[in-house]
Amino acid sequence: MSLNSPSSWHTVAIDKTLQQLSSNKDAGLSSQQVSERLQQYGTNELEETGGRSSWSIFVDQFTNIMLIMLMFVAVISGFLDIKSNTFPKDAIAIFAIVVLNGILGYFQEKSAEKALAALKNLSSPLVRVIRDGKTSEIAAKELVPGDVMLLEAGVKIAADGRLLEASNLQVRESALTGEALASTKQANLELPEDASLGDRLNLIFQGTEVVQGRAKAIVTNTGMQTEIGKIAAMLQSVETEPTPLQQRMSQLGNVLVSGALALVAVVVIGGMITFKNGGIGFDTSRFEELLEVSLSMAVAVVPEGLPAVVTVTLALGTRRMVKRNALIRKLPAVETLGSVTTICSDKTGTLTQNKMVVQLVSTGDCTVAVGGEGYAPIGDFTDRHTSAQITNLEEYPELESLLIACAVCNDAVLQHEEQEWKILGDPTEGALLSLAGKAGIYKEQQSQLLQRTAEFPFSSERKRMSVICEVPGHSGHSGFPSDKGQQQNYLMLTKGSPELTLERCQGIIVGDRVEPLTQEMRDRILVENNNMASGGLRVLGFAYKIWENVPPEGSEETSEQEMIWLGLVSMLDAPRPEVREAVVKCRDAGIRVVMITGDHQLTAQAIAYDLGIASLGDRVLTGQELEKLSQEDLKLQVKHVSVYARVSPEHKLRIVQALQSLGEFVAMTGDGVNDAPALKQADIGIAMGITGTDVSKEASDMVLLDDNFATIVAAAEEGRVVYTNIRRFIKYILGSNIGEVLTIAAALLMGLGGVPLTPLQILWMNLVTDGVPALALAVEPGEPNVMKKPPFSPRESIFARGLGSYMVRIGIIFAILTIAMMSWAYGYTHAPGHRNPEAWKTMVFTTLCLAQMGHAIAIRSNTQLTIELDPRTNIFVWGAVIVTTGLQLMLIYVPPLRAFFGTHYLSPFELLVCFGFSALMFVWIEMEKLFVRLYKARK
Repeated sequence: MSLNSPSSWHTVAIDKTLQQLSSNKDAGLSSQQVSERLQQYGTNELEETGGRSSWSIFVDQFTNIMLIMLMFVAVISGFLDIKSNTFPKDAIAIFAIVVLNGILGYFQEKSAEKALAALKNLSSPLVRVIRDGKTSEIAAKELVPGDVMLLEAGVKIAADGRLLEASNLQVRESALTGEALASTKQANLELPEDASLGDRLNLIFQGTEVVQGRAKAIVTNTGMQTEIGKIAAMLQSVETEPTPLQQRMSQLGNVLVSGALALVAVVVIGGMITFKNGGIGFDTSRFEELLEVSLSMAVAVVPEGLPAVVTVTLALGTRRMVKRNALIRKLPAVETLGSVTTICSDKTGTLTQNKMVVQLVSTGDCTVAVGGEGYAPIGDFTDRHTSAQITNLEEYPELESLLIACAVCNDAVLQHEEQEWKILGDPTEGALLSLAGKAGIYKEQQSQLLQRTAEFPFSSERKRMSVICEVPGHSGHSGFPSDKGQQQNYLMLTKGSPELTLERCQGIIVGDRVEPLTQEMRDRILVENNNMASGGLRVLGFAYKIWENVPPEGSEETSEQEMIWLGLVSMLDAPRPEVREAVVKCRDAGIRVVMITGDHQLTAQAIAYDLGIASLGDRVLTGQELEKLSQEDLKLQVKHVSVYARVSPEHKLRIVQALQSLGEFVAMTGDGVNDAPALKQADIGIAMGITGTDVSKEASDMVLLDDNFATIVAAAEEGRVVYTNIRRFIKYILGSNIGEVLTIAAALLMGLGGVPLTPLQILWMNLVTDGVPALALAVEPGEPNVMKKPPFSPRESIFARGLGSYMVRIGIIFAILTIAMMSWAYGYTHAPGHRNPEAWKTMVFTTLCLAQMGHAIAIRSNTQLTIELDPRTNIFVWGAVIVTTGLQLMLIYVPPLRAFFGTHYLSPFELLVCFGFSALMFVWIEMEKLFVRLYKARK
């Protein structure tokens, strides 16, 4: 084996590990060895590959095809204005829009990747090592393979290593493996090659924390070769794909620019073609006029206000999501959530409460189901045999004795803070305090009656702990029945592994007496223990022993014998009550829920069955099984598997990639360091706000402030509403843009002499009279059945489901109405005696703007008539219509604005004509809805 085999150290014995690494258990490495290995392996640091610079991100914003076209238009417009000695206000206005859109895009995209920096912070800055036979403290980055580290409680582990010695060592590895409980480590183990990360009990890992005990370990891997290093490499290898919205906006830009260029070519070339003497020629004298028309058409095609409206819409969606406990880190994720087809969720803390809750208690005389949620000492007890609720513990003396043992043989503290019950200490012990509290038995009271005088701490070899308590006043009666009738001065209470505790017992408490523990009873207890464990429950066994004197210190091996069995207590990290409903809601919405956890298979299975994520008989895929599958084989499995257990970081990433290769749009939740690569790979990475590490949060698109799966479903619902509204205002904006282009082209073809709309007026329409109502449409509430339909394909065209045909249809109606009005207005304003022959242009401008107001009111619903809608559900639309109409009138009747925008004064009659023609737009859309309704009714 070489030092470059970082995944196999758990299979190697201690002496072979020392030999392989050329190190000494007591003396460590020599200074010369350290120097050589620093040269060979480098420092114990994570390497960072270069990312995009801020300048590069900013410049990229101006490679957008719509902005390129606008810049070209601005240059030509400016050139023509300067040539004619006119101030280039059109060019300046267009350039200002281009720059603003570029800045907007820059800030939206500029989210620096800080996940690697957060990973680096997991390492301890200093570490105690043995070198040259002496103990010293060095910087963590100076560690090399072969160094011998000294560990104790509270230490952050600075490199991956193989344990040489371990005394009562417990390491919190939840950030790396996803397991809620601290891992009990053992040095003298040799494990199989395929042992999962969480089962490698003879190894320690960088970034994890020692919570109890002491140890000596030899460094096996440093830097990028550690498990954290592999996660860093995966994080940097994951490429970010454009979101569905970004892809659709890009598609929209390509279509609009292509259409604009084609239209410009047709107008310029067609306008110069002449037919003389039976032949075809070109009249270049009209080139400048045709170029001005083309510029106006190009500006009209591009929805300059659309990027701003989309960004504000996403920002508003972000605000609404925060109110539902979902914090959006990357703005496009708001809409992307609405496209999710699969949610891959971690178990601990997301689907479950991250609080151990006792489910069942079994004694020699009864089996009791326990009610209640969380750590609150509030709940009921139900006798499983009679289905009767237990109200009087005196009728169940053996249960009372067991609950006292739960409270006294316990190092945790149950507290009530900020209207919530919390635990200081181990979650398992916290569950026992809560259990006892439900029966009115509290640790504080019992500890005064049974004062602890000695203890045998938990050890990984014995897998149990014992406390010795003094019986009050040496009364000789502890309240626990004795099988020998001896003086009861001291009481030893023991809890731990059911099998290892049971084998030390010779009696069993039944009711208020002790009976001999027969083989039949042992077998029955072991069967019950296996049944509980197979249901995914964590099971503890309890026993006690009466003493006349305090047993000597260090005598646990002999003292923990001939005990009296009290019973079994089984617990579970209980599911969140609201998650069941959320899973059903997902199913109704066509979203599949998949559980991916580092926890044990049986536990994962039990939770998945309970929540409806999986059904009885469904396959559970473990990390060991997944390791043996090729990526192609995994693609076949992910279609059918909804529960993955004992998985490693690489497995999570592979599962997400397999789902994506099948066309699934994946949201992935996680809280640990191990989740970061998969969070970044997923279409939506969702980190936990309460239990999540900084690494997972920096790699994510969204953070759950309450760590609750139900919040994801609420966010997905909000995402669907946002996408629906984005489609609504795209229809609204582009319909009028098409109408503008056709109107400009018609004026040229009709030979009316000049362009009815200047680039500046078109910018006003696209930014103000289109933009302000579009923003109001962005807050339109969702339909009641939004989560009763399957998600629309994230790869569907922006023009899908009738949007394209609607735009063209409404654009043509816009043009027909405006051209009809323009034809009448041109004749009216050119009649003898009219004060201003150019007023027809302002009438065209005003009619187009006012028609959009009716369009905004009518487009709120595709099926309901405006009169059927409650105006209070979106008062912003009505406000936007009133404000925008007022602004448009100011452009006509306020002299400075009239001069700047090149408009003309309209008489009351002319204004009334504009209102009349524009109102026909509203009438048309409402008639369309009626026609569709009648057509469907007849079918």
